[in-house]
Amino acid sequence: MSLHPAINEKDHAKGNLKATLEIVEYGDYQCPYCGAAYPVLNEMMKEFGSQVKFVFRNFPLSEIHPSARIAALAAEAAALQGKFWEMHDAIYNDQSHLHTKDLLQRATSLGLDMDKFANDLEEEDLANRIDADFESGIRSGVNGTPSFFINGKKFDGGADNLLQLLRESTETN
Repeated sequence: MSLHPAINEKDHAKGNLKATLEIVEYGDYQCPYCGAAYPVLNEMMKEFGSQVKFVFRNFPLSEIHPSARIAALAAEAAALQGKFWEMHDAIYNDQSHLHTKDLLQRATSLGLDMDKFANDLEEEDLANRIDADFESGIRSGVNGTPSFFINGKKFDGGADNLLQLLRESTETN
């Protein structure tokens, strides 16, 4: 399966934005497997961040994770104030507190404009963005989280496998 659409300017990206090695994660903020992958991905970025462009796309599995969508909205609302990755990290660092009041506390801690943040949580554009990420995941063959793509091709493994692959590829080069 291939990534549809390809990485574009609407995506949240970090690392070396000009890297030829592009990794995309479809994640759910309430998913325990995504939570387990989070520190592994951080380790990957510490080791290979200068060689990797890392992109996160929302894939909230709302039927089994009822707080996943509001957490995704919080990350997108924080993005409107330039703090996507800070909110992303704050959520994954404590997945057990994902109620609206918890997300508002995180926004306060990040120094966000709280009136704007609260209004943005209700914005249809943000909901549409999350829906577009989810639809792109469906079109790309995502059927669970976390799911990864390397240079546009689906990677059939977890974060540990991904990190190991990168380590092995640098050993052979």
